[in-house]
Amino acid sequence: MPQVKQAQFGKNQALELTQAIDRGSLYQVRQMIKTLPAAGIAHLLESSPPKTRQILWQLIDKDAEGDVLHYLNEDLQQDFLKELNAAEVVELTEGLDTDDQADILQQLPQQIASQVLEAMDQQDRQRVESILSYDEDTAGGLMNTDTITVRRNHTVELVLRYLRRHDSIPEMTDNILVVNRNDEFLGILPLRQLLVSDPNTSVREVMNEHVEAIPVHMEASQVMQLFEQHDWVSAPVVDKQGKLLGRITIDDVVDVIRDSTEHSLMSMAGLDEEDDTFAPVVKTARRRALWLGVNLLTAVLASLVIYLFQDTLDQVVYLAVLMPIVANMGGVAGTQTLTLVIRSLALGHISDSNSRWLLVRELGVATLNGGLWAIVISIITLLWYNDLRLSLIIAAAMMINLITAALAGAYLPLLLKRIKIDPALAGTVALTTVTDSIGFFAFLGLAQTLYL
Repeated sequence: MPQVKQAQFGKNQALELTQAIDRGSLYQVRQMIKTLPAAGIAHLLESSPPKTRQILWQLIDKDAEGDVLHYLNEDLQQDFLKELNAAEVVELTEGLDTDDQADILQQLPQQIASQVLEAMDQQDRQRVESILSYDEDTAGGLMNTDTITVRRNHTVELVLRYLRRHDSIPEMTDNILVVNRNDEFLGILPLRQLLVSDPNTSVREVMNEHVEAIPVHMEASQVMQLFEQHDWVSAPVVDKQGKLLGRITIDDVVDVIRDSTEHSLMSMAGLDEEDDTFAPVVKTARRRALWLGVNLLTAVLASLVIYLFQDTLDQVVYLAVLMPIVANMGGVAGTQTLTLVIRSLALGHISDSNSRWLLVRELGVATLNGGLWAIVISIITLLWYNDLRLSLIIAAAMMINLITAALAGAYLPLLLKRIKIDPALAGTVALTTVTDSIGFFAFLGLAQTLYL
C-alpha cells in the first residue's frame, strides 16, 4: 500500500512541476524540489520529458546531485554525466558510498573515468579501484569497503570506546566484523549483543563464529538468494584466502532484486531494464530495430514451412482457417513452461539432479492438456466442417505441438544458459520459432498425407 501512495505522490508532483515550469515559476519549482528526498527527485526526472529534465537538473542543489544521480537509471546517468568534466564528476560523487561511486564511474568513458580516479585522494581511489576490478554482477561489484573491524581479544568496553570516537558509523551497520592481524575474517559481533554484554567480556566470548562470508566472485543472483534465506541486513565479503574485503548491505541487494525483476519482464520484449521511458525517438527506434529484425527472421522461417505445403492449402482452403489455432495453442503452452523454468533458474531451484523430473512433469501436463483440448477442437471442427479426417488431423497436430512446446519450454532455457545466452532475452523468440514451425508442419503435413 505505501508503494501505491508513493507512486501517486510522484505523479502529482510531476504534474505540479510541469505546470510551474510552463508558467516560468522556476523559484516555485526549486522550492518544491527541495522538499523531496533524492529518490523522489530521481523519480521525477525519470517521469519527465527530456526538456523538462534539463530544467529540473539545473535547479537541483549541487550538494544533492550525487545522491540523485545514484538513483537514476543508467540511461539517464549517462545523459547527465556526458555533460560533466572529470573535476565536476569528482565533486558530484564526493560523499557517496564507495560502491555507488564505482557504479557511476562505470557509466563514464574510460578516459574520463581514469581522470576522475586520478583526481581522487589516494585512499578513495584505492577503494573505488578495488570494486571496479570486479564484475558489477558479482559480490565484489556490490560490496562497500566501508567497514568497522575489531580483534577478538578486545573487550566489549574497548569496542564501545572505539565506536564512540566516530562521528557516525556506516549505514546498515548491524554487525561489527571480527578479523585477525592479517585481516582474515573470523566472525561477527552483533550490535544487539554488544550493547547488552558485560564491558569486561572479550569479543571472543560474545562473537558469532558460525557465519559464512560471501566469496568475492559469487554471482549477484546467488547473493540475493542468501540474503533472502538468512534475512541478512549486511554480510561480509572475502577473497579466496578468507581476507575481509568489504561488506554487502540489504539496500544493494534490493537493487539486485529490482533489476532482476525488471530484466525478466523487459527481456521478454527484447528491451533493456535500464531503457529510458522518455528517450528520443531515434534512440528508441534504433534499440528496438534489432529485436524486430530477429522476430522477422523467425516469422519468415514459419512462413517457409507453410510455403512447403502451398499445394495442399490450394486444394483444401479451410486448412488456412484452422492452422493458426494449432500454432497459437502451442505458443501459449510453451510460454507457460518457459516462464516457469526461467523463474526457477533465476531462483536457483533447477539443477542437473532435478531437471529430468521437471521435464517428465511438463510432458505429463502437456499430454493431459493436449488430450483435453485436442478432443474439444476436433469436436468443434467436426461440427463446423462435417469432416472427420480434418477433425482427426487437427487433434493429432494439437497433441504433437503441445508436447513439442513442453519440451522446448523446459529445455530451451537450460540450453541457452549453458551456452551463455540470457534465457529471458532469447527464450521467447526461440520458443515461438519452434512452436510455429512444428505446429504448421504437423498440421499441414498430416493434411497432405490424408488428403492428397
